[in-house]
Amino acid sequence: MIYKPFKEWNLSLLGMGAMRLPIVGENGPIDEAKAREIIEYAFEHGVNYFDTAFRYHGGESERFLGNVLPQFPREKWHIASKMPGHMMAYKDGRYEFTGLLAGRAGMTPREIFQQQLEKCRVDYFDFYLLHNVCETAWDFYTDENLGVVEYLLSEKRAGRIRHLGLSAHGRAETIDRFLDWKDGFEFVQIQLNYLDWLLQDAGSKYEVVVKHGLPVIVMEPVRGGRLANLPERAAARLKQARPEDSIASWAFRFLQKLPGVQVVLSGMTTLDQLKDNLNTFEVSDPLTDDEMALIRDIARGMAELVPCTGCRYCCDDCPQGLDIPKLLSMYNEIRFDSPSLMRFALDAMGEDELPGACLGCGACSRACPQGIGVPGAMKEFAAALAKLRP
Repeated sequence: MIYKPFKEWNLSLLGMGAMRLPIVGENGPIDEAKAREIIEYAFEHGVNYFDTAFRYHGGESERFLGNVLPQFPREKWHIASKMPGHMMAYKDGRYEFTGLLAGRAGMTPREIFQQQLEKCRVDYFDFYLLHNVCETAWDFYTDENLGVVEYLLSEKRAGRIRHLGLSAHGRAETIDRFLDWKDGFEFVQIQLNYLDWLLQDAGSKYEVVVKHGLPVIVMEPVRGGRLANLPERAAARLKQARPEDSIASWAFRFLQKLPGVQVVLSGMTTLDQLKDNLNTFEVSDPLTDDEMALIRDIARGMAELVPCTGCRYCCDDCPQGLDIPKLLSMYNEIRFDSPSLMRFALDAMGEDELPGACLGCGACSRACPQGIGVPGAMKEFAAALAKLRP
């Protein structure tokens, strides 16, 4: 196992994500026998970072880890959980849950944190995160009257949080602004893989975190399994280059290339997936420059990206003042996949910032070095958004 130093500890580069534990049937509870086998095997083969959250598996992920991990010496493993502020609101003098947690009885951040300690059967969290700092969660997390961050900093001073960080599905500029807003965060967890490096501008998010001098915890390294099951032609190209390697290993070796990466979380659902990943992380073997060029070519082919380089020449003459590179990046994402994560950014934007505000005047296309037909892309993007909204 590859280990990297973090403060007083050496953390396994491969971490265990507990969002996709094996379940019974299609929508059943955690298959505790299979999940226990995976957790125990991971620990016994060098994994020492285990990530969970308040809402994973309907709240049972934390409890399950609390039933399995304490059999091992406490100083040998590190557990991370999260405050679900992106699914919380404060209205009429009380806290309530929103989004996927809507309908549950409201809880204060203090009550949530205490319950999490009890479910995980620990006296402290090695790592604790604000869950999904994004555009729609900004007001909740930064409200000085609510004091969510100040409360967690107080728990850190009390020793019940050893290291405080945040996870983020927001845009790069949102992460940057948040880290400028408040000191005290020690790491950032972002969705990072070779496809989203282009598709979600994850490269910019990585650079923002590194700029702030913080290590990166990676989530979705194989994009929910998609990068372990590539289209046949793409998979054949990788097999031709390295016949003995799994397709998934390319995604992990891409991340080994990035020096700012501290831990790569993988939500391993089967023992075979775990064993394959352990093999990949046995020794450091980052992609070569030629392999990096290959994987980026495959990513571009999968996503069929609008080739915006972000030069921003198009913005200078836009009569509506639209952030066209940002919108084209979002358009690329919505063409490729479900826009569920992008909703955080979209819901925080005004109508005058969305593609429907485009007049179709063509000034942007005339200024674009890539010759992109921006008005057509904006029209298609606006039509796609209209179908998403009731």
